[in-house]
Amino acid sequence: MHPVLEKVTQQIIDRSRDNRSAYLARIDAAIASGPQRTQLPCANLAHGFAVCSAIEKDELSNSVKPNVGIISSYNDMLSAHEPFQHYPALIKQAVREAGGVAQFAGGVPAMCDGVTQGMPGMELSLFSRDVIAMSTAIGLSHNMFDAALYLGVCDKIVPGLLIGALSFGHLPAVFVPAGPMTTGISNKEKSRARQKFAEGKIGEKELLESESKSYHSPGTCTFYGTANSNQMMVEIMGLHLPGASFVNPYTPMRDELTKAAARQVLKFTAHGDDYRPIAHIINEKAIVNAIVGLLSTGGSTNHTIHLIAIARAAGIIINWDDFDNLSKAIPLLTKIYPNGPADVNQFQAAGGMSLLIKELLEHGLLHGDVLSVGDQRGMAQYSQVPTLENGQLHWVEGPTRSLDPDIIASVEHPFAAGGGLHVMHGNLGRGVSKISAVAEKHQVVTAPAMVFDDQLDVVAAFKRGEMEKDLIVVLRFQGPKANGMPELHKLTPILGVLQDRGFHVALITDGRMSGASGKVPSAIHMWPECIDGGPLAKVRDGDIIALNTQTGEVNVQVDPAEFEARVAEPNHATGHHFGMGRELFGAMRAHASTAETGATNLFFVD
Repeated sequence: MHPVLEKVTQQIIDRSRDNRSAYLARIDAAIASGPQRTQLPCANLAHGFAVCSAIEKDELSNSVKPNVGIISSYNDMLSAHEPFQHYPALIKQAVREAGGVAQFAGGVPAMCDGVTQGMPGMELSLFSRDVIAMSTAIGLSHNMFDAALYLGVCDKIVPGLLIGALSFGHLPAVFVPAGPMTTGISNKEKSRARQKFAEGKIGEKELLESESKSYHSPGTCTFYGTANSNQMMVEIMGLHLPGASFVNPYTPMRDELTKAAARQVLKFTAHGDDYRPIAHIINEKAIVNAIVGLLSTGGSTNHTIHLIAIARAAGIIINWDDFDNLSKAIPLLTKIYPNGPADVNQFQAAGGMSLLIKELLEHGLLHGDVLSVGDQRGMAQYSQVPTLENGQLHWVEGPTRSLDPDIIASVEHPFAAGGGLHVMHGNLGRGVSKISAVAEKHQVVTAPAMVFDDQLDVVAAFKRGEMEKDLIVVLRFQGPKANGMPELHKLTPILGVLQDRGFHVALITDGRMSGASGKVPSAIHMWPECIDGGPLAKVRDGDIIALNTQTGEVNVQVDPAEFEARVAEPNHATGHHFGMGRELFGAMRAHASTAETGATNLFFVD
């Protein structure tokens, strides 16, 4: 085991001891009470299986067979979730044939940041994660289930499902993905069209044609944003079946993996002799494995928020220093857009998760001694790949070397020595920066600040030609308490254009960037956030800011006494708390924790 990995893991175990013990005590109490269904009075149970067949009623009333709850993010507007339409029927049949019963326990909302990007609805995005967690809890609250299957893919959906699942940590769980859509136009071509539109070189008709060729069918978007980072993370934590993450929808392999997940979760219920509740799978080592996966693949910065919230739901306390310390030891092993031109289908073809996990395990960069939902209890099986032989699903050894070294590298010859994710610190607060997709020549910027309180004002300034210079955009009042911490991906084409024109540009904000962003250097998730009087609220137009994403330093070059004496500016952006349902989320904004503690209000955080 790599000494840094070992050290960080032990620090997390020591830091989490009291919280983790309290969490496990609650889970142990639920386990000790036995199958929850046996506690239901007759009238309650009758409500719970009223639509079941006579045979299923008999089996459930006598607790003869395990009952699997299905929680799904299905809707047929969003490509990533549309394939889930057919999963419940497949699952119910597979469970029935394997000797159990399955019921659709509940649906959770699934919004798409791609649709809401730059729009008012985006200000509901972050808190939709907590709504999903609560919706999951409502679905499982009927005490009818011995295990659960979780159907989810995208940005906030998987973290929300995981948080909800961990609140029912006594239940075995398998997560069931939908897979990515097939490859359309290249991500580079799509990005080029966006920048041309920002420059006025093409119109909306040409832009829509480009976007429609990229997002063209059922399945997850093919770039390596938060959605596909989710799939990587869930598999490397051992909650997907090995090799399940990046199989395309509506294929025989996808259907067989879904049915296999249904059969697999039955093996782990308290009715059998291999009980594996999710609370025992998601421990400190599994969380560290998730961070390692994120760093080694150059994954989404959104998980510097989501993974912290997930960990805390399991009584585990992690912080940005853990990401930063591991980043110094974990090499960058993949180039998937935005870190390179390839998409996740090409990553899969180059060896995918099995090769990535094999590389990390062989070099002591991943905990192998963890519980998983594979047939084997540890991570060794996750270097295997699924295959169909005469329609039957089997796992065989995956590739031992990269099938495309331009997409997946080896630990001996990585794309970069470190994971490229840094804690940012200085007199402007504390945040994070991802540099795995930023060219080295752009990683250090010193320039005057242009201060904004609304991303639409940045767009307007660009269109007026006011940003044709070296600058650092300071976008304030974008934190969770201010306006729900929307992603600011709308700014990526603009700042990319300026950078391509030869200007030195960067972004500093207490908001988020998209999981697909990365070309332009930034310091994001800065806290204390501006609405709490954070130092970004004291920055003025023209202040010189030094941003060094290599060393993690972000400072305004103003006399310390003068800067301390400044009064934090009020929020000049108005109208962000009403309309498009935003008025319903006032309590969540008001009680949100900091970005480094998960930007959540679902449970107490330090």
